[in-house]
Amino acid sequence: MKLDGNTVLITGGGSGIGLALAAAFLKRGNEVIICGRSADRLAAAQRWYPALHTKTADLSDLAGCQELSLWAADRFERLNILVNNAGIQRDIDFSRGATEFLSGDNELRIDLEAPILLSGLMVPLLTGKRPAAIINVSSGLAFVPSARTPVYSAAKAGLHAFSMALRHQLMPIGIQVFEVVPPAINTGLNPEGRARRPHLKMDLEASEFAAVVMADLESDVAEIGYGFSADAMRASRTEIDRRFAQLNAP
Repeated sequence: MKLDGNTVLITGGGSGIGLALAAAFLKRGNEVIICGRSADRLAAAQRWYPALHTKTADLSDLAGCQELSLWAADRFERLNILVNNAGIQRDIDFSRGATEFLSGDNELRIDLEAPILLSGLMVPLLTGKRPAAIINVSSGLAFVPSARTPVYSAAKAGLHAFSMALRHQLMPIGIQVFEVVPPAINTGLNPEGRARRPHLKMDLEASEFAAVVMADLESDVAEIGYGFSADAMRASRTEIDRRFAQLNAP
């Protein structure tokens, strides 16, 4: 895929992997729009990278996704790349029933429904552009789930399946679909859960992973992983079971 001269919209672009990808696309000479729920994070990102366009957006329901897609179509006619990166992760213990699941942000809406909705809403805008792409950011936990984050793992597994099917559907109309599959990365994802697991190593920085992603996008690698996630993507069922036991050991 051609990685310069594009107009790129990145959800969840105010921090972490989203901001690292935004910086990488800017460096390659692209126009970049980032959105997120935190106006403060977006403002900080724009101070670091003044060329960024920003939009406060809540993608937890249909109305928020529709508003973002209409706003983007109205202001950025040349938009040709959508990066579905926004996501949340929560520790949820179902041995206590549904209380924890119901008491916070809904991962299924933000991590799975929002990318599905935005992809569908953006297809008319992307159609006919060359290049045109949808990039879905899933997780290594889509392949080897974490028992501590069961809903997140399930949502990302769903996003993996959706990406495969969407790739097949959109290929005839010239829209490429990529899946970015991060391993554990040093970001602000699920700070409460990570605080309970101080032994968990987060040595990989978002900027390092973004460099890997950009290189693989340029080479048209459809599913992009690194380290643990790259191995998990290609593991046999026996290997998945072994990795699951290791990941979820007490």
